[in-house]
Amino acid sequence: MINKKFIQKLKNDYDSKNSERRQIVSLANIALHDSKRVIFSLHRGDIKKAEENLAEIEKILQKLEKNFGQQRINEEGSYKAAVEEYTEAKMFYFIIIGKKIDKIKEVNLSFDSYLGGICDTTGELVRYAVNQAASGKFGEVEKTKNIINEIMEQLVEFDMTGYLRTKYDQAKGNLRKIEQIHYEINLKK
Repeated sequence: MINKKFIQKLKNDYDSKNSERRQIVSLANIALHDSKRVIFSLHRGDIKKAEENLAEIEKILQKLEKNFGQQRINEEGSYKAAVEEYTEAKMFYFIIIGKKIDKIKEVNLSFDSYLGGICDTTGELVRYAVNQAASGKFGEVEKTKNIINEIMEQLVEFDMTGYLRTKYDQAKGNLRKIEQIHYEINLKK
């Protein structure tokens, strides 16, 4: 009653997809953790280390796209998490070195990776501002507040829903935090 060749083909397809998934998850996890290392390096002022890690992450993401194709890798949640964390790290890097937030040329990213990563960057900027304030660099706090304001000015133009709405709301919360920090610094002057 069962076509055994058909069932065998299903099993082969299933096994192939599982093998791909394991490979994607493994490399995506490395990219995710290395992206976190980039952010920590940037907070410590180690730009060279951050650049080295970014280059390694980009090689991993390029390899995944080459081996499996954009459509296939975007099916995996671990990949999506990795590229969003990478985007956050790269945007934070751009800001730290004085560049504009812009398209990342080394890797193909979806709009939701960009938007989620940019929203998350505001949290790293708040952390950066706190560290700058602790070092007595109060002018950096104001610069950082202005950057977050500019980001939010652009993000407000999107009608984000679902997962991205949560990210947007977190970014709004980060704006409130930096405004509070800036206010408290100005009270003490």
